[in-house]
Amino acid sequence: MAKIAYLCNMETNSYIKQFPDIMKGKKVMYVHGFGSSAQSGTVKRIQEMLPNAIVVAEDIPLHPEEGIAMLKTMVAREKPDLIIGTSMGGMYTEMLYGFDRILINPAFEIADTMGAHGLTGKQVYQNPRKDGVQEFLVTKGIVKEYHEMQEQCFKGLDEMTDEEKQKERSRVWALFGDKDELVDTYDLYMQHYFQGISFHGEHRTNDKVFHDSVMPLIRWIDDKQEGRERPIIYITVDALRDQRGMQRSSAMKAFRYLLETYNVFIVAEAPDHDLTATQDIYSWVQENVNVPAYQHLVFTHRKDLLYGDYLIDASASNRSEDFMGTRIVFGSETFKTWEDIIPYFERLGGQ
Repeated sequence: MAKIAYLCNMETNSYIKQFPDIMKGKKVMYVHGFGSSAQSGTVKRIQEMLPNAIVVAEDIPLHPEEGIAMLKTMVAREKPDLIIGTSMGGMYTEMLYGFDRILINPAFEIADTMGAHGLTGKQVYQNPRKDGVQEFLVTKGIVKEYHEMQEQCFKGLDEMTDEEKQKERSRVWALFGDKDELVDTYDLYMQHYFQGISFHGEHRTNDKVFHDSVMPLIRWIDDKQEGRERPIIYITVDALRDQRGMQRSSAMKAFRYLLETYNVFIVAEAPDHDLTATQDIYSWVQENVNVPAYQHLVFTHRKDLLYGDYLIDASASNRSEDFMGTRIVFGSETFKTWEDIIPYFERLGGQ
């Protein structure tokens, strides 16, 4: 089982989890947003959560042609195992083909964003830069340069064969904050790629967003790179919420704990004709579980046909008693609450 440590973030009075076994010995490259630098809080967050990864980042030049040229030189030199880009950095990261990539609130229409949100004229960098420059000027000429750059988004895909496109698309993930009031490029992204996920958050990330929404993607990517197959746990929706649809006590605490070691799927009863009930389940899972539920929600009439190691079930419906793995009955004398289930898996140590 992965060892997890905790660091106290004095600025936010929150605790940051460390994942020493994720991306261990690998290189993670970060591409920052507009008006930021390689000293951004996201860089520090990645370094803290992935203590055994090598994190590389550099200040991106203001002029976009210089920026993309520098980044292409950087990836050729560093050969990162994963590239993470936020906002403007997400736009650039899409163009860095041939690598596993995560785009967070990518600003594919950055020139339009500049005009709409007053990012022109005299600006101040949000974080220190190596050259010591603290202020910069965004002119009409620079906005035009960014407009020309944003038109280059997705162009690289057009030059690929169908097989190359499919492989490239499978290497790119994008996260879009449901409270992002600065950038909204989900529909544009989905015209070219398919792994786009809405997460609970604003344009800028924080510790919680990174832990709850970005870390699951990093874990999936690391597992794929390593050919790692984690034990599978199925959890029924009824074990996560009560009859009123309220989240059960400690349900998400347990879910996120299990997610750190296991491949966790959510199971719900397959619909007959009641599509409203299906939508209710989907909406509840999206609201409460969010990113970790992406492609991990299963509808079935036959729990006995599920292939996995554990089933945490709150009812005996749909032949759950015939599940071939270990069945844990939520609400039973042994496992009355999620606080009873957590120690059980702690003792298993990831098996």
